[in-house]
Amino acid sequence: MHNLEPFYNWRNYYIASEDPLSPFFEREYNEFQYHEKVYDHYIHPQWDNIGSSTLFAKVIYADYSDRVAVIELIGEWNDCLHNDIMIFKREIIEHMMLNGIVKFILIGENVLNYHSSDDCYYEEWFEEVEDENGWIALLNFREHVLEDFMEANVDSYFVLGGELDDITWRTQTPMLLTAKISDMVTKRLGPVY
Repeated sequence: MHNLEPFYNWRNYYIASEDPLSPFFEREYNEFQYHEKVYDHYIHPQWDNIGSSTLFAKVIYADYSDRVAVIELIGEWNDCLHNDIMIFKREIIEHMMLNGIVKFILIGENVLNYHSSDDCYYEEWFEEVEDENGWIALLNFREHVLEDFMEANVDSYFVLGGELDDITWRTQTPMLLTAKISDMVTKRLGPVY
């Protein structure tokens, strides 16, 4: 796992540690020492600790005028033992929402497992973004993780599946990707009045 770096090719568009509105503003990274772990596996030092021992993130793009953010995740999403959704929502998402972000694209290629608890934080997040014509889209999550979301009945709070499972996003600019996802979401949810 230590070789899995967060996507860095968009750094000429956005760097969270240089964004004064980011929850990771002025965060410093030690490129020579691996100190964060998911269980007994070290992860690359560029991943950001969100306060969970199993789930780490990287805000790889934010556009405050379009009110959209792209967040890459790694680890195990474990609500059962660590209440990861509460930590993620309170420490990262709420900070971003206070700064106008209401459209979230979560990239889950490196989310290995999901363990559920209750759905109150998912419902809260969904209602807050829905009130602002926002949404939460899951991009390229593993099939078994999506099945676990469905089994836990939290899938209704996300836009997921279909084309969102197979997007080759690394070859696109963040503006093109966010526009494409926004179009997909609008077609699924219908026009917003």
